[in-house]
Amino acid sequence: MIIGIGNDLCNIDRIKGSLERFGERFEQRCFTEGEIAKARRRRLTAETYAKRFAAKEACAKALGTGVPRRGVHWKTIEVVNLPSGKPTLKLTEGAARRLAELTPDGHDIAVHLTMTDDYPWAEAQVIIEALPRVTGG
Repeated sequence: MIIGIGNDLCNIDRIKGSLERFGERFEQRCFTEGEIAKARRRRLTAETYAKRFAAKEACAKALGTGVPRRGVHWKTIEVVNLPSGKPTLKLTEGAARRLAELTPDGHDIAVHLTMTDDYPWAEAQVIIEALPRVTGG
């Protein structure tokens, strides 16, 4: 069953402006060390950050909180890539607690994330799905 859906659209120029104006202070406030390292390796740094910013907003919406609320903050949501390269989200601290609150007993969670950008926009969608736990038989 779907327990949360979130979508966000982010203006890449807005992120670029924040990077130019606040630099590392903006990066450290909104992104994890892993996200910062990935963005700095990319030629299109602002686009990389904008997609991740949109993903964090979309996730907060799927959690039903927004940012910052109920312990859900920018750095408690991290965009990570599976070995296949597919993006997903790692939730920690308050975001993980909120997810646990939403998870029905006897269910496991699957977090689905898709991100895209087409200048000047970056967009992300998050679906949080509760799957009945399969027990050995």
